[in-house]
Amino acid sequence: MEKVLLTGASGFIGSELVPKLLKQGYEVEIIERYVTGRYKLDKGNDCIISYANLTDYPAVRKIIRDSQPDYLIHLAAVSAVAFSYDHYIEVGEANYLGTVNLAESCYRDVPHFKQFIMAGTSEEYGVTLKDTSKKLSEDSQLSPNSPYAVSKVASDLYLRYMQLAYRFPYTILRPYNTYGRKNNTHFFMERAISQMLKQDKVFLGAPDAIRDWLYVDDHVEGYLKALGNKKAIGESIQLCTGKGYTTKETAEMIAKLTNFKGEIVWNATPKRPLDAMVLIGDNSKAKRLLGWEPKVNLEEGLKRTIDYYRKNAKASSM
Repeated sequence: MEKVLLTGASGFIGSELVPKLLKQGYEVEIIERYVTGRYKLDKGNDCIISYANLTDYPAVRKIIRDSQPDYLIHLAAVSAVAFSYDHYIEVGEANYLGTVNLAESCYRDVPHFKQFIMAGTSEEYGVTLKDTSKKLSEDSQLSPNSPYAVSKVASDLYLRYMQLAYRFPYTILRPYNTYGRKNNTHFFMERAISQMLKQDKVFLGAPDAIRDWLYVDDHVEGYLKALGNKKAIGESIQLCTGKGYTTKETAEMIAKLTNFKGEIVWNATPKRPLDAMVLIGDNSKAKRLLGWEPKVNLEEGLKRTIDYYRKNAKASSM
């Protein structure tokens, strides 16, 4: 049985990915901080859990030396972009040093190691496309515009260096804006949905940002398609739909699906020092190398997310 070592297993994507890995027959081991994050792992899952801060190199190296994983999927990160502007040291240490510690440990202590899959992000491009008919590709220039994005680009570059120096088998997946969170309403989609279901007045950010929205199930499937895929070794691959919607269009769609008749107050959240107004990706590489393409369109994904929030009274409030 092949073993997958996973970071970020209690987070948004990790909590959805773990049961699917187990169902596919992988042995799953998890690295967590002692105080876990937003989600709790299902204690019924047959997973080994080891505890360490990813910035603690000796602790990380011991876990990996003892575990001897075939694969490592690195999802853990301090990921809130707005948070990173004022907490740049914490974000840099957790995201960049955490990646370095994990990758170096896999290279130095696991002779049979097969693949290191890291969660990148569309935020790494950091650009504003004036022509919305153009889509970002994996070859587009990386111009990070937040400490969070800088930490991810730095991690990318370190993995590339390791591949050149040691033929280290990395894969970077760059998902675009993903929605479908079950217990976190601090992101645009979930914030808008939870407010429209509970309030007469909704407070959102800029109405004209354009985003390529990816449903959680499609995001998770990208990891499953990349895992153990030799075509993905040494590659950066985007996970996206290739379609862009303004936040105003998206909010209006949510309002229609929730039957919201109240008021939407725009520009009601703090602005970032820098922001990419247009992020639309090209998924042709994912189709070619992974055989992956999104199956859930925006309307269907919103219906599923809204249905969850309607049925679960415990959904977080703002």
